[in-house]
Amino acid sequence: MDQTQRQLLVRRVKRRLKILGGLFGAIVLALAIVYFAAPRWLMGAMARYQAQRAGLAEKSVQAGDTRWVYYEGGKGPPLLLLHGYLDRKEVWLPAAQYLTPNFRVIIPDLPGWGDSSRIADANYGYTAQADRLRAFVQALHLGGVAIAGHSMGGGIAGVYASKYHQDVAALILIDSAGAPYKDNDFTRALKAGRDPFAMDDRADFERLGKLSFEHPPWLPPRFVDVFVDRARRDRAFDERVLRQLTAPDQRDILTTALPKVTAPTLAIWCRQDRVIDLSALDAIRAALTAAPKISVTEFNGCGHMAILERPREVADAITRFVLMP
Repeated sequence: MDQTQRQLLVRRVKRRLKILGGLFGAIVLALAIVYFAAPRWLMGAMARYQAQRAGLAEKSVQAGDTRWVYYEGGKGPPLLLLHGYLDRKEVWLPAAQYLTPNFRVIIPDLPGWGDSSRIADANYGYTAQADRLRAFVQALHLGGVAIAGHSMGGGIAGVYASKYHQDVAALILIDSAGAPYKDNDFTRALKAGRDPFAMDDRADFERLGKLSFEHPPWLPPRFVDVFVDRARRDRAFDERVLRQLTAPDQRDILTTALPKVTAPTLAIWCRQDRVIDLSALDAIRAALTAAPKISVTEFNGCGHMAILERPREVADAITRFVLMP
């Protein structure tokens, strides 16, 4: 290659690098604009990517009084995953990628939450939600389904398994609500009439993260703003449901229901759970008088959100329990 050819090659490479640099700069600028102007859209795009990576597609169906929006994907026996209070179906995505290779995974937004429909002044307590879930299970023909519920979702799953035991192949309770446990700061706040989940600003989000996680994940500030805005917008609904869930006849509804559960049952808990203390396991074990198999898995170094702090371990525990009896 002579001097002239080398010069031509250098100019060509520089020109291409400038073009690539311009494209990269434009992409970064576009992402920055979206991050500041439309963080909700960016979060949605990230969730869609996570769902696609897990092999899940978003679907919807009318069942009973609710238009259910849900993820579905994977192959194998059906596995229904229920989210907790203030959450939505996306909270299960980190664990779902480890479940879809072995299960037909279905993750709904529970009625009233996420993108599923909400009826003004309707009851969204455990029993009402379990009855709505029955219509969803029938609409999707989910006979012999394993049901895993986190927190509020665990209470709903337990009530469902007690009422409609013919549908349930296995029950998995994860940091589940609806059982008595030792008093902690969370229960003392409830008894004092305070809402531990109330959020008005980023400081409240940080406080709630410390309550729910042993190691709170970092989120970009504009993403935090989305959660805070949602909490402000939905406060009346959220507080009404919290009152329904903590009413005297609902507070220990899981342990009231469990004696009628005839499915193999797995309880998964984090030892550092500051919302629902580990002592709830004692009441759950004692109440499972008809279950043919009872298993418990405990994790260290995580709080109430085991499905986010230990997604692979939770998925592995579910898989072993359901597929390797």
